[in-house]
Amino acid sequence: MTVRRLTPQDAPAYRVARRAALQADPAAFLTNAHEFAALTDDALAARLAPDAAGVTLGAFVDGELLGLLTLVRDTAPPLAHRVNVYGVSVTPQARGQGLGEALVRAGVDLARSWAGVTSLHLAVMDSQEAARRLYERCGFRVWGIQPDAVRRDGRVHAEHWMVLAC
Repeated sequence: MTVRRLTPQDAPAYRVARRAALQADPAAFLTNAHEFAALTDDALAARLAPDAAGVTLGAFVDGELLGLLTLVRDTAPPLAHRVNVYGVSVTPQARGQGLGEALVRAGVDLARSWAGVTSLHLAVMDSQEAARRLYERCGFRVWGIQPDAVRRDGRVHAEHWMVLAC
């Protein structure tokens, strides 16, 4: 397994991996597969460009992109000490092999290398118990729960808000 930052050249593989995640666990993400499919190739490449707002890491096994994690640092000066973790996923066929933990740990290490960062933040849906346990193994802790956070397909979800001090 290799974990590395994705580049615009990875956009086709990113499209496949992200769409698979959105289709496999639609309740885990705010974006749905249909919305994501509408993004152009140029828009996806821009998300992976060196000057993009976020950094997306990919977990590869035998050259195949099987996991994703995106880090976005807040830019407003009063919030610039914070990094947000988004879009963590591992394709269903690759789960249970440590890819998720490798991605989260690589993301934490990367964020800790950025000057002035003191904490990482994420939200995980109440329906995603395995993901919450993964984040807890990596040192995150739940600091609050937002009830009625997301409504999708007739279901109401709470979000567990989590933090990790750097």
